[in-house]
Amino acid sequence: MAQMANIVDLLTEQIANPDTQWSLGTFGGIAEFSRDRDEPVTLTTSDSSVSAVTARGGIAIKLRDDLRPFASESITRKDWSHRVALCLPQDTCAMNRRTVLTELSHDAAALREDDRDDVLFDLGLDALQADLCVRIRDADVIARLRSCLNRPVFEPDNPAMSIILAANPHRVFISRAGRVEVYQPIPAPTGKSPEGPHTHVLPKLLRSRRTHPATEPVPDGWIPCAHLYPAHPAKDARGMAQTFDVTRHDAFQHLLDRHGHAEAVAAKKRTVAAIANDVSPDSQHTAQDRVARANVRIAIRQLMAAQHPSRSLPAWRAMFDPVEATGEDDDDTLQIGH
Repeated sequence: MAQMANIVDLLTEQIANPDTQWSLGTFGGIAEFSRDRDEPVTLTTSDSSVSAVTARGGIAIKLRDDLRPFASESITRKDWSHRVALCLPQDTCAMNRRTVLTELSHDAAALREDDRDDVLFDLGLDALQADLCVRIRDADVIARLRSCLNRPVFEPDNPAMSIILAANPHRVFISRAGRVEVYQPIPAPTGKSPEGPHTHVLPKLLRSRRTHPATEPVPDGWIPCAHLYPAHPAKDARGMAQTFDVTRHDAFQHLLDRHGHAEAVAAKKRTVAAIANDVSPDSQHTAQDRVARANVRIAIRQLMAAQHPSRSLPAWRAMFDPVEATGEDDDDTLQIGH
């Protein structure tokens, strides 16, 4: 009961925070939700779910007894990223695994009442933990897509994707943990994704059948079915560098203490304590485990960003995280900016 109460508190707090970003999907197919601080939003919290809906998109997360949050940080090319994975057990997370374009039904679970008579089509991308769908209102588009049913959407002579791209339908990505809906137009193939809610569907990555990036430390037996990304202490919502925000940093460290990997948290704390006490890095046993090594580097980068006054910090950086180091970088193909 205490654990469920903690999860409810976490989701309720984060859904109300406009600086928190969200995603739902799989590796290679992801829907992202974010909102501006001054953007009108409808927030709903109940015993069964939390949701946020704007004119550009929406998200709803279900409160399930088997939902578990796992907080983690990863090394990136320049600094670090962080997130909380909302996971379900591997044996309960699976969605429908359709492999061909499939007409479903009217979307009775749509986040906005006006969308509930529109028709859902599953793209048939065979993701384990998410059904990647589009929602169509226009009768002519529905009729044209019906002529493409029961075929893979990326089949060379299948016009389905051309029809979808031209129609700019809502994208609706659904998992056992909830759904994200995107109402903004699909950008041109050579265009940049819009700010705010949008989707990425990358066939090459989908073919890997990975459920999440290999560098994200999700415990064995658990599958991330959605993510939340609290405000980053060193970057703004668009991923641009900003003055280090201690309050944001402390808030995520609290999440790590409560929902993070115990060994990773311990490795970071040992590093921070040693640097704060001006202990020479030469006296430390070099971490051999990849997770531990990464967290030593993350601790160093965070202390550098915070302009920690330790005299030993430059030596730690030189030994464990030199500027030219490129190993263990996060695969950030689908990152949201945190």
